[in-house]
Amino acid sequence: MFYSTDTNRHGLAHDPFKAIVAPRPIGWIGSKGRDGSLNLSPYSFFNAVSDRPKLVMFSSSGRKDSARNVEETGVFTANLVSRNLVEKMNHSSIAASYGISEFELAGLTAARAKLIDAPYVGEAFAVLECRVTEILRPKGLDGEPSENIMVIGQVVGIHIDEAIIRDGRLDMALARPVARMGYMDYAEGSDVFEMMRPKAP
Repeated sequence: MFYSTDTNRHGLAHDPFKAIVAPRPIGWIGSKGRDGSLNLSPYSFFNAVSDRPKLVMFSSSGRKDSARNVEETGVFTANLVSRNLVEKMNHSSIAASYGISEFELAGLTAARAKLIDAPYVGEAFAVLECRVTEILRPKGLDGEPSENIMVIGQVVGIHIDEAIIRDGRLDMALARPVARMGYMDYAEGSDVFEMMRPKAP
């Protein structure tokens, strides 16, 4: 099958776009409002975009609480979603009113970051502390901005639980990271295999 996205006439029961761009890491974003309130929300549009400097991004559909807090404070944390925390991650996606802490709603520890004024998930196997470098509205071919707000942050600090370190590497079989698929589907990334890059002739 083929369809053009200007009409989006795919004939399927659900739009397949996000199911094709999968698996996607989950940006479990911790932030703090200017009023001191704490927020924790998962974002399925999240990824690393650079290693030097270390940059990550998450994209919010509209100016939700995380985007608002990050605009106000310029900092956030990105917390690794592992299989043992996936139900709590899902609970933190509840549409709570501004000022209500999803950390408390999900029964998670709001730990204080070391280098920035933002909370992180104390139970997470790994956490990135980030300072905002850019906030932008991506544009389409027509030049019109998307409804999404993209936040890019530089990683300034990294927390790692030594329980997932083996032979000097993060062991994903131990961490059991969870990724977002299409629709309401998720996948666990513990079935790991190694493949070396081929050498040039």
